[in-house]
Amino acid sequence: MSGAEVGLRIVHRRYVPYSHAHYAGHLVDGAYSLGLFGDVATEMCIRTDGDEGLFASYSDVQFRAPLRAGDVVEVSAEIVKVGSRSRVLDFAVHVVARGEATEEAPGAARVLDPPLLVTTATGTVVVPG
Repeated sequence: MSGAEVGLRIVHRRYVPYSHAHYAGHLVDGAYSLGLFGDVATEMCIRTDGDEGLFASYSDVQFRAPLRAGDVVEVSAEIVKVGSRSRVLDFAVHVVARGEATEEAPGAARVLDPPLLVTTATGTVVVPG
């Protein structure tokens, strides 16, 4: 029996390591956010259906602001529709803290208030029937 209900939300937090920077300014590619969406979707499927499930598709992906190495991100998935074997999820990545290293303060960082929305998506996962 499924525990999937519209409105159920899962949240992960993660530090974005400098090893993931691919571009000038310590920018991280958009695929990093998609990988995070896969992780939070997997937990959602485990919690609701006792199975890791499979990601079937994205219907929308929006890259809204830069993601940088040194960021602390909050990644969320929320169920917006429940089918017999499918679940439609809304995803978001917010930067909650950002590194601001300088030569004088190489570990400087600050908490962002409000958090910065960097990536959104809608996707569909499927679980065993």
